[in-house]
Amino acid sequence: MPEDFASDLQITTKLSVPAWELNESFVRASGPGGQHVNKSSSAVQLRWSVLRSSLPGPVKTRFARRYSSRMTKEGEIVIEVSEHRSQVRNRAAARTRLVEMLKAVAEPPRRRRATRPTAGSIRRRLDAKKRRAEVKSLRGKPEPDD
Repeated sequence: MPEDFASDLQITTKLSVPAWELNESFVRASGPGGQHVNKSSSAVQLRWSVLRSSLPGPVKTRFARRYSSRMTKEGEIVIEVSEHRSQVRNRAAARTRLVEMLKAVAEPPRRRRATRPTAGSIRRRLDAKKRRAEVKSLRGKPEPDD
């Protein structure tokens, strides 16, 4: 799985993150690897500053709003991956996660167009309200017989 980690992250045809905006650090990972895990730094921490990125303003705003709980106080996203034994595979997985996050906010959401309820839906709603009112009216105390 050879991947060029020095190249830009391509999000869409018009949107990409320059490689110089990404900061990777390598730490020791827990998990699979046997004795090898104690002496190699195969886990990856990918840091990317949302606020200082070169993305268009609306994309940054949507990203910050959607992933605000995952951002640091400085406005950085930290993606930590240690699911593979190989550092190269962890690096690729971290970049893939960032790309998926950015794809989710790349396009603005469609605006909802208000529509009128159909005549049938209005009739069904009113019928249901009448049935419910009747059920509730039958719950009262019975009238005394004279």
